Amino acid sequence: MKKSVLKRIISFYVEGFKNMTIGKTLWLIILVKLFIMFVILKIFFFPNYLGKFDEPAEKQKYILNEFIQRSNNI
Repeated sequence: MKKSVLKRIISFYVEGFKNMTIGKTLWLIILVKLFIMFVILKIFFFPNYLGKFDEPAEKQKYILNEFIQRSNNI
C-alpha cells in the first residue's frame, strides 16, 4: 500500500535527523543564535513604548505625536 506524500516527507526528515551526527550540533548552534537574536536583542534594543498605555486611544495619540515630531525633524 502506498504511503501518502505527506507521510513520506515527514519520515524522510525524521530519519534524516535521527542519522545526523554533527548536524545536531549545528542545529543547536542555530537555535541558540535565533534565541539570542529574537529574545535577548529585543529586551535590550527594542523597548516596549506602547506598554505604558492602557487604552488604544492613548496608544494612537502617542504614535501620531511621534510621527509628527519625527517628520518635523527631517
